Amino acid sequence: MAQKIGVLALQGAVAEHIRCLQEVGAEAVAVKRTEELNELDGLVIPGGESTTIGKLMRKYGFIEAIQAFHAQGKPLFGTCAGLIVLAKEIENGEEAHLGLMDMTVVRNAFGRQRESFETELDIKGIDEPVRAVFIRAPLIGRVGEGVDVLSVYKDEIVAAREGTLLAASFHPELTDDYRLHAYFVDMVREASQAKANA
Repeated sequence: MAQKIGVLALQGAVAEHIRCLQEVGAEAVAVKRTEELNELDGLVIPGGESTTIGKLMRKYGFIEAIQAFHAQGKPLFGTCAGLIVLAKEIENGEEAHLGLMDMTVVRNAFGRQRESFETELDIKGIDEPVRAVFIRAPLIGRVGEGVDVLSVYKDEIVAAREGTLLAASFHPELTDDYRLHAYFVDMVREASQAKANA
């Protein structure tokens, strides 16, 4: 049975993530209300503007709802602004949003929009380099002991995993390289199986 994965549809590249998830065999839906989380096996928090996403999440009750979703062992994948939303700490003193992943993030670390770029990245657990699009991307400045660094660009951490949490500084949904989405779908499948066997 296909895993049912939601894409938080408050702001950002929702349709693109849905397309990528469908390409790798998941059932993908846009999530606009907290009760829709109950039907899901996993959730993607897309890029956009982290402060805006955080405000909308608070307004619509998503902070507590997604924290509860995580507590049930269901995987979360944050890309770009979504990575900021997952973090326990944001470097400039901005209040953390979900506060789930043991890392400190640095916003707009690669500069403004004109400093957006594409590159090939080696990612742990994926055989060939992955095409990555960076747009005003945040960086992971620090990770806790339980966090596995998956990818580094110019000595800076740009992808990491902590248990059922996956975070990337870049936008995997803006390419036709679906392997990071496939990696997340595998995480969701493993978590669902672990739950079924518990």
